[in-house]
Amino acid sequence: MRYTTARQHPIGSPFDAASTVDDVLAGIDLTGRNVVITGGHTGLGLEMTRGLSRAGASVTVAARNPDRAAEALDGLKNVETYRIDLVEPESIDAFVAHYLSSGRPLHILINNAGIMAGPLARDARGYEYHFAANHLGHFQLTTGLYPALRAADGARVVTMTSGAHRLTDIHWDDPNFHHSDYDGHVAYGQSKAANVLFTVELDRRWSADGIRGYVVHPGIIVTTNLGPAREAGAPPEFDEQWKQTMRDMGLFDDDGNPVVDPERGLKTPEQGASTAVFAATSPLLADIGGVYLKDNDVTPVDDTPAEADYDGPPSTDVAPHAIDPESAKRLWELSERLIRGQAE
Repeated sequence: MRYTTARQHPIGSPFDAASTVDDVLAGIDLTGRNVVITGGHTGLGLEMTRGLSRAGASVTVAARNPDRAAEALDGLKNVETYRIDLVEPESIDAFVAHYLSSGRPLHILINNAGIMAGPLARDARGYEYHFAANHLGHFQLTTGLYPALRAADGARVVTMTSGAHRLTDIHWDDPNFHHSDYDGHVAYGQSKAANVLFTVELDRRWSADGIRGYVVHPGIIVTTNLGPAREAGAPPEFDEQWKQTMRDMGLFDDDGNPVVDPERGLKTPEQGASTAVFAATSPLLADIGGVYLKDNDVTPVDDTPAEADYDGPPSTDVAPHAIDPESAKRLWELSERLIRGQAE
């Protein structure tokens, strides 16, 4: 496997694991900047939207239920909502057409929405739900918005990933689990590896147009709604199983309160959202792109094997398979075929 570590090393950020959105945005004026964020009305996305709005940005929140999103965002300045469903290609095309027709440049795109570790489910095209929602939907959205990103004359695309990318490479022969045994954690891990590879290739292809890519591991934030998705087919009892798993992992204390320990990756939503906002706005990244970040800095590469069993928070630095440039190019080409409905 060929990969480069030339850019994948810490840059000496003044922020750390405990920093919040307000910390990283202190002194940054985003007046006149346009932002699109998927799922920007709940969990980490809500914290990002709040911070970017306070800094002066005009934010478009793309959500499956824009009316519900508008309720959650009530009172924020310069924030609008529009419908998108990341497993519904027609809704993505409609959103892209809506945004491009406005004539506005797009300075920041944050691919934030996602699902995690649900049972096997497929979208209408037959694609596995994690791969479809977490990667393909955002791939279609980002490539569709390319004209607006290029028009910004300096744009950033930030995509959320997870330390779970370390679990697996892309299942090149069967990414949608048509012929292999399904495991929800592996499926989630594959979609998160895809997020990293997508960013590597995006930056290679588009940096000459002033568009840079960043991919972010936010930490472990158990108070968000990134659990098994009901829309992906998870039965109601799956939620309680999920909560028990979180308790068994030590992510909740004996009283049912979330454990917060940023140095171990256990964060509040305000802390978890900060690295995405750092990637989207920090002048320290002006000449860097195609990198994986956590704790408000670029991470080193960690080539140790991922641990199959959970015994405290595992390593979340970037794995070699997720920044391999040949794999990144291969995934981009595969994704182009899949969003066109062509065979794997």
